Amino acid sequence: MTLTKSKYYFEALDNYPYNLPDCMEALNYALSYDSEDADSLCLMGRIYSEQLKNYDLAKQYFEEAMQCDITNLNVPQYYISCLLNNEDFHEAEKLIRYSLKIKGIDKSTIWFCRSLLSEKRGSFVNALKFLKQAEKYCFNSHSLDVVKSRKKFIKSKMPKQKKVKKKKETN
Repeated sequence: MTLTKSKYYFEALDNYPYNLPDCMEALNYALSYDSEDADSLCLMGRIYSEQLKNYDLAKQYFEEAMQCDITNLNVPQYYISCLLNNEDFHEAEKLIRYSLKIKGIDKSTIWFCRSLLSEKRGSFVNALKFLKQAEKYCFNSHSLDVVKSRKKFIKSKMPKQKKVKKKKETN
């Protein structure tokens, strides 16, 4: 990343998501210096995914970012979220499997996404299993609190099992 491009990328990042016009202006400058900057492309994908809900265009930016730098640590989590929101579950599952192999990636976040995928597919038991994996990779109290809160939420969605009381037989 050149110094000028970095300046514009960080300016865009600083303005996201609270000042989208300034964010877009800085991001367009960053991309004009280097159209193959994975972080800038990822941020553009986030804007289209998270703010504009244009998942198809967001996916194009994320795919381009992945092609520029297949080992980028920022892109996968946002790309996976985009795929989940667009109900591209098979693609999300493939990207999750790949992402877990990237050295240095936040595995807690990726396992959390895997849990969300199972939950969206209706498998609450698997969602809880993957949250247990996410817990193993939590290294601060905030991320652990997020995972525990999600576990509690999923458990609340699960159907309650009726307890059968055994009647004592009297002779």
